[in-house]
Formats: sequence, C-alpha cells, structure tokens
Amino acid sequence: MKNARVLLVEDDKLLRKACEVGLQKRGITVITASDGEEGVRKARAESPDLILLDMLMPKLSGMETLAELKKDEKTRHIPVVILSNSSIDATIQTAKDRGAAGYLVKASLSLQQLGDRVISYLEGIKGAKEEPE
Repeated sequence: MKNARVLLVEDDKLLRKACEVGLQKRGITVITASDGEEGVRKARAESPDLILLDMLMPKLSGMETLAELKKDEKTRHIPVVILSNSSIDATIQTAKDRGAAGYLVKASLSLQQLGDRVISYLEGIKGAKEEPE
C-alpha cells in the first residue's frame, strides 16, 4: 500500500511507536497524535486515507474525537477504525452507529494482524474510489 497515509491517534507512547513502525514497514506513511484534540487538528491538516483511533485518551475521548471528525466537512469522509481494549458489544455498536468504519480490539490483535487489517481497510477504500458510478 505505497503512498497510503494513516493517522494513528493513540496516547500510549510505546504502543503508538510499535504500531507506527509496523505500518511503516508495509510502506504506509504514519502520522501520529497523542490525544483527541491533536488527532482532530492533524486529520484536518493532513487529510489521511484512514484514521486509527484509540478510545481512552486525554483531552477528547475516542467517541468525542469521532464525533468531531464526523461533523467536520473536511474530515467526515475519512474512514475511522477504533482501536480499543473494550470488546463490549454495546460499545462496538455505539462506535459503528456514530460512524466508525471498523472496530479492532487491541488485546486480541498482534502488530502483524493490525497491519493486515489496515491494509484490508485501505484496499477497500481504494476499491470504492475506483468503482464506476
């Protein structure tokens, strides 16, 4: 997935760096943010192809960040995939109801699997853009 740009919004420094390195090894440009407010700012400025969004963060929670992204004309079209340690069905459904394109549970995901899933989402986005109207 050369030239793909992913915004990773994650407050855990070690996890953020591990995810960043893993995705970069696949040729993905990774933009990082350590809290929800920074994530919204970078999404507006950078227009990434995909946003990976943690749920529990300082300043704005994942749900608050998702709401900000979806109400903004500049960012509402960007697919957002939630990264969370919560696997509660109601939380997953709420995220999807609020516009999340996907939901990944960190605890049951290796860096290899995360990379595979991100590539899959990016290929789906690329395929949707190439379909004739």
